[in-house]
Amino acid sequence: MKTFLRNNGLSLVLFVLFLMLLAGQSLVGQAVQNDERRDHGQAPVSYVAYLTSGAFLEVTMENWESEFFQMSVYVLFTVFLFQKGSSESKSPDRKEAVDRDPRLFAHKQNVPGPVRQGGWRLRLYENSLSLAFLSLFLISFVLHAVGGVHEYNEERQLHGEAGLTLLQYLHSARFWFESLQNWQSEFLAIWSMVVLSIFLRQRGSPESKPVDAPHSETG
Repeated sequence: MKTFLRNNGLSLVLFVLFLMLLAGQSLVGQAVQNDERRDHGQAPVSYVAYLTSGAFLEVTMENWESEFFQMSVYVLFTVFLFQKGSSESKSPDRKEAVDRDPRLFAHKQNVPGPVRQGGWRLRLYENSLSLAFLSLFLISFVLHAVGGVHEYNEERQLHGEAGLTLLQYLHSARFWFESLQNWQSEFLAIWSMVVLSIFLRQRGSPESKPVDAPHSETG
């Protein structure tokens, strides 16, 4: 057990933090929605009802959407774009291990199955990270829209207005305001990591260059 916890500590701690914060979000989100419902003379909703509501789905998915969009774009951009001196970039001056052709190593022991099998399985596998993030982004994008249109239509009904279709909501300023305000902050964060890692260090972190490395050293 100790070995398991040591070898998986990073993923376990991050996932526990995710669950704790998601639970906290849902609890305060229910409180906020019930405050709004009381202001309009409506009965409060239960916790379970809130978890299945468009309000919870919308606010959760609009954040997930931005995270997965940022990661999918970032993974793809780092294939062919460089930032000299950044720990987040490949070196622009030399080929690196991530660029090697896996087909040349299909005979080696312990390579992943798709590398050994080759063909379409390998083509899919060698792009699987960006495809996974892109798929998660698209799923989150759709669920954000679905949750958003339900929440927006509930608000419109309170004011005696007709609801929108999903397509109409996708063309609304509200939907794109919700998306773009999150997207811009994600790209600001990753830009900060790329640029600050040129000059700043964190000893012991793989996200940083060695403390004694020159600023011009990449990766």
